[in-house]
Order: sequence, then C-alpha cells, then structure tokens
Amino acid sequence: MFSNPTAELKPDYASLGHQLASVLEGERDLTANAAQFSAFIYETVADLNWAGFYLVKPAKNPKADQAAQELLVGPFQGKVACARIAFGRGVCGTAAAERRTVLVPDVHAFPGHIACDSASNSEIVMPVIKDTQLFGVFDIDSPSLNRFSEEDQLGLEQLLAVFIAATDFN
Repeated sequence: MFSNPTAELKPDYASLGHQLASVLEGERDLTANAAQFSAFIYETVADLNWAGFYLVKPAKNPKADQAAQELLVGPFQGKVACARIAFGRGVCGTAAAERRTVLVPDVHAFPGHIACDSASNSEIVMPVIKDTQLFGVFDIDSPSLNRFSEEDQLGLEQLLAVFIAATDFN
C-alpha cells in the first residue's frame, strides 16, 4: 500500500535531482518520462500511497463550453484513481485552475476534496507548466496527516522542473 520502505521521509532533493536527470537522460517522450517520474517519486519519497499525473484534455461533456477543459489521469503509481477531474474541483482541479502548487495538510478539511482513496490524508499537487502552457498536474498523496512541508514543496517543485526540462509536450 505504501511506497518503498527504504525511501527517505526527508530526502536530499538535490541528490534526487541528479539521479532523476540520469533516469530521464536521452528520452524526451511525455508518456515514458511521466511514467518514470511517477515511479521515481513513489520509490524515493517515503510515506506515499499515490504519485502521478493528471493531464489536460478537452472536456468530455459535449454540452460543455467549447473552451472547457478537464484533467485525465495519466501515468501513476498507487491504487486505481479517479479518471477525470474538472478544473476547479478538488485539490488537483484547484491546482490546475489556479496554476499554483496546492499543499493540503488534511484533505478532509479541504472544501470539495475528491476521495479517490479513503486512505489518503494529505496531498500536494503541482501544476505542470512549460512555456506558460498548462499541460497537467502532478499529484502526490500520503496516508499521514501533515506529511508535506514547505521544504518538501520546494524540493518536489525542483524535481518536477527537471522532468519538465527533459520532456517534450507536443
């Protein structure tokens, strides 16, 4: 249920950045790199029960506004997840709509939280933005309350930046 028991609760994010760059070196494909990144985070950061991407797609509802977009689940590690999330809904939809990282110490206190896994208690979601365009979000869940600190946020954002720089999105 949980990520690698040998992973670090307080990882050395600079060292992980070098390791991640090596993992992604020579590959630019979005699907391949997103799968590798999800597995890398899940295996190197302790106390997680989900790590993965939701990617921007046109809304499935044909009655929706032509400009409407939603998030569609992409490569991830963990239990089965919600397939589609509307912009502005839950933590992922909020991070996408506001184009900012959302760190939630207790998901049960977050208005409109989507409970894909009842074991999740805290969450951090970071937007995936390249050249000012939003391509999706990277979502990380933990079964522990208050799992993610501001230090984790900065470190995880740096790792996401390594992924973004190594990946072609078109």
